[in-house]
Amino acid sequence: MFKSKIQNPKPKINPNAKLQIARQKHKSCHLSFVPCHSFVICALFFVILTSGCVSVSNSPNSRFYMPGSLSKELSAGKFEIAQGVIVAVGPIGIPEYQDRPQIVTRNKNGTFSFAQFDRWAEPLDSSLARILSEDLSVMLPAASFQLFPCNFAIPLDYQVIVDILQLDSELEGNMVFTAQWSIIDARNRKMLFTKKSQFIQTVNPHNYFGLSQALSSAVASLSIEIAENLAKLSRPPKLGQ
Repeated sequence: MFKSKIQNPKPKINPNAKLQIARQKHKSCHLSFVPCHSFVICALFFVILTSGCVSVSNSPNSRFYMPGSLSKELSAGKFEIAQGVIVAVGPIGIPEYQDRPQIVTRNKNGTFSFAQFDRWAEPLDSSLARILSEDLSVMLPAASFQLFPCNFAIPLDYQVIVDILQLDSELEGNMVFTAQWSIIDARNRKMLFTKKSQFIQTVNPHNYFGLSQALSSAVASLSIEIAENLAKLSRPPKLGQ
């Protein structure tokens, strides 16, 4: 008798099973690269963050300027006014291009430059109103000055309104300061006096500090004209009357 060799037939693999195995292998390979991708993303984020910090730390600090009252220079030019007169100072209008924190200068070709790191310490219209009030207080010591808007209960006698028409400065040249100003009878809401004044001040030194000083001088010159006319409108009563 012949012995027959029995061979086990090879198991048949379902084609769908092969496809699932291939997908699992591809998925495992893809997952094995995830940590690598995460590392690259983190590294790029770190580079961007550190470069941003370096650029910020290297940027210059802003410098702030504030024009001030020239009270010492004006103290010698006092005017007489009726005792107890109350005057409101403001509002002060400024050109639209000057209504910003950056100091604005005019170039020789007629264009304007906005200083990125040289700025006013407070809004320019508020600063000019404060300086004008301080200057007038020095030249008219008998009067009392209130910044507009003021308490409605205060019995105002006069109101000084200023509209700055031009405020152009060249760091290597001059400042042109032009203002239309009026004195109002606060009780009767009647205009008593109005005038257009222009002052040209040299910017010295030729930097933003010199520009701030020139603006202080221009406001002081305007204060002298206003104080003189306020004194004419309100003469102190003579003795015996």
